[in-house]
Amino acid sequence: MDTSGSAESSDVSGRPVVRCDIDELRSLFLFESLDDEQLAWLCGRGRIEEAEPGVLLVEGEPARQLWILMEGTIATSRHVGQDDVEVTRTDHRGSYSGAVQAYLGERSAPVYLHSLRALSRSRFFVLEAEDFAAFMRTWFPMALHLLAGLFYGNQATQQAVGQRERLLALGSLSAGLTHELNNPAAAAVRATASLRERVAGMRHKLALVADGPFDRVTLAALVGLQEEAVETAGKHRQLSAMEAADREDAIGDWFDERGLSGGWELAPTFVQAGVDQEFLDRVESTVGGAERPLLEGAVRWLAYAVETEQLLDEIHDATTRVSTLVNSAKQYSQLDRAPFQQVDVHELLDSTLVMMGRKIGPGLRVAKEYDRALPAVPAYAAELNQVWTNLIDNAIDAMGGVDGTGTLTLRTEPLGDQVRVSVGDTGPGVPEALQDRIFEPFFTTKPVGQGTGLGLDISWRVVVKKHHGDLRVRSRPGATWFDVTLPLSWVPATPATPPTLSAPATDLEAS
Repeated sequence: MDTSGSAESSDVSGRPVVRCDIDELRSLFLFESLDDEQLAWLCGRGRIEEAEPGVLLVEGEPARQLWILMEGTIATSRHVGQDDVEVTRTDHRGSYSGAVQAYLGERSAPVYLHSLRALSRSRFFVLEAEDFAAFMRTWFPMALHLLAGLFYGNQATQQAVGQRERLLALGSLSAGLTHELNNPAAAAVRATASLRERVAGMRHKLALVADGPFDRVTLAALVGLQEEAVETAGKHRQLSAMEAADREDAIGDWFDERGLSGGWELAPTFVQAGVDQEFLDRVESTVGGAERPLLEGAVRWLAYAVETEQLLDEIHDATTRVSTLVNSAKQYSQLDRAPFQQVDVHELLDSTLVMMGRKIGPGLRVAKEYDRALPAVPAYAAELNQVWTNLIDNAIDAMGGVDGTGTLTLRTEPLGDQVRVSVGDTGPGVPEALQDRIFEPFFTTKPVGQGTGLGLDISWRVVVKKHHGDLRVRSRPGATWFDVTLPLSWVPATPATPPTLSAPATDLEAS
């Protein structure tokens, strides 16, 4: 074989192609253990290409070649939104990119997973994807099976555990939502049953009042007092336990002084409605100081009217609570909205808190430090809610869960052309030695069976890869913060349009 290295031809892009030198291939760490026959096979099917600075491979295009750096400097990047984010930059000989999974066959990625760019005049050993796959299958069949098993096993495990993570979160949220819905629904059912009884009693008392010796003027006055009592019931302020007890005693005494039965049962109803002795004196005056049965009938008729209004308020409050919970669930799931939209991050945070209400025990305080002047953020809202769920859930667990104590803080603030959302807790903190690992897949500090290690990995992928934002942790004992930054100006990539590298790559800081 001629190994002089002289120029032989050029490829379709006009880059010069030179003869392959097996000794140069052997100097690469990838090929240092190959024998002459294997190196000759590679040289016979591959080629050396010289490239000027510029784009060599584009993410998303069919993966046809494996490129191995012989000399020069290269950078790889991933497409995020409308930008290309630099992933690696190296001048290390033997670094490779392109169809790196071709040996997996049809089940491998059919397109380039990264873009490759030469940053200086560079030389590469280029091998067609089919030849690379054949080389692996021919010379390293056992290694190929091991690599394939590792790749698909890890892929299947991550999918299965990721699905379990989502199902666990859904189950927890569903249980919390069911619990939250059950309380107002049960209250509405109880109030409706009581209301049926009160309405029946009011009809009976109305008949007694109508059959009594009251003229039209007196009946009209009683109806006016009824309307006044109902209106007062709707506007009455909440009393303290001591204030309520004192007023109930006073009204109970008023009933006892007039010989009316069951006064102590009626007193709480009137007190809750804001009715006092002065009002009852007016009732007594209206009926003309009538004998006890007629006065008692008029008072009980008014009590039924007041209690009916109170029950209607209770039903209204309960059904409003149900409606609020349903709206929060719709806001959280975003089922009736476009996947990508301009969103108010505060609405997303609040809906997540509602959905997680059952996990926030009485010992946990929620502090909302919202900057309401923040503009809307372009985002995939449902996926951002997954991020808030993971971060809030971790914060609650760090403070002891539903039985724990501490403060959960949600903070929003402007940050140049970005918005920062921070979730803080007063738990023991994340040890400094672990802070660089918490975003790794399957890494968890929770006990076995309580965490999958994918919550923060999923959150990082949603924030960084899907929204071109950033997710970082700051932690010390008593103060742990997860900071999410989101751009205010961003348009999602159109899948049908292949990405380009027309914009210069930028450095992506490690989380």
